[in-house]
Amino acid sequence: MVKLKDFSTIKDSIMLQGFSDEELSKLAEFCEMREMGEGTTVFIENMPGESLFLVKKGTIRISKMFAEGDEKTLVVLGSEDIFGEMAVIDGLPRSATARVAEDADLISLKKNDLERLCQDDAALALKLVSNIVKVFSKRVREANEEYRDMLIWSLQKP
Repeated sequence: MVKLKDFSTIKDSIMLQGFSDEELSKLAEFCEMREMGEGTTVFIENMPGESLFLVKKGTIRISKMFAEGDEKTLVVLGSEDIFGEMAVIDGLPRSATARVAEDADLISLKKNDLERLCQDDAALALKLVSNIVKVFSKRVREANEEYRDMLIWSLQKP
């Protein structure tokens, strides 16, 4: 189980924005702490998704498999970042692979625990889901900007 003090160094995470200590204590009851060593696979692309993860310490490499086994790093995440958030929203298989690049402490929240939180404290759950959606929206906007830049670059080639 996670304790309030586990959130102390990552309170600036988008996922935790606007949370009081009382709300963090309540959220902690639904979360688990996972200590994972470098090189450990957190999850693999296409496997069933059941949890989101908040990085307390360490770095996580998110990658995607392409043709003929070529794996490409999409992003490297660090303290305060979240990943795997789509799993608690849509429950679909993982869209990428997550591996520990540097020893990590991860706070996880399972989909069924989020559903329990919704029943126990709807206002807190709404606040959390709203923050998760902000993270997701930010990623979509960044991807759109990258796509736009790629198109502009490709049009400028002779």
